[in-house]
Amino acid sequence: MILSLPDAEATRKLGVALGRSLPAGSVILLQGDLGAGKTTLVQGIAEGLEIQDSIESPTFTLINEYLAGRIPLYHLDLYRLETEEVEALHLESYWDGLEMDLGIVAIEWAEKLPYKPDNYLQICLSYCDSGRQIELIGDCQLWD
Repeated sequence: MILSLPDAEATRKLGVALGRSLPAGSVILLQGDLGAGKTTLVQGIAEGLEIQDSIESPTFTLINEYLAGRIPLYHLDLYRLETEEVEALHLESYWDGLEMDLGIVAIEWAEKLPYKPDNYLQICLSYCDSGRQIELIGDCQLWD
């Protein structure tokens, strides 16, 4: 599914809709250039999950955990990492439910992820003449 969104507010609203509808255990793989709207989308997801905290990109912390919403949100940013470094983090603990409570896992710069969960929603953000274009790829059961 491809969507055209005119501005950051529309991107945030899409995130709100996703946050309200995605179940615990959902993994969102975000791809797009710097400034394409990945963090804005995650801010909307947090709002849809009723998380009151300020949502910042975890570029330097790598992982921000927001546990005070309807379900947890785990926000990861792989921008600064090499593939080997990502592999060593064992990020699957965020979506397998064994070590962490199941929540929504949103991963920025997901193209650096050397492995993927069995089910995920991939969101590719890009610029277009009318604002942003967003392509949703993956398990339609997660976002229908």
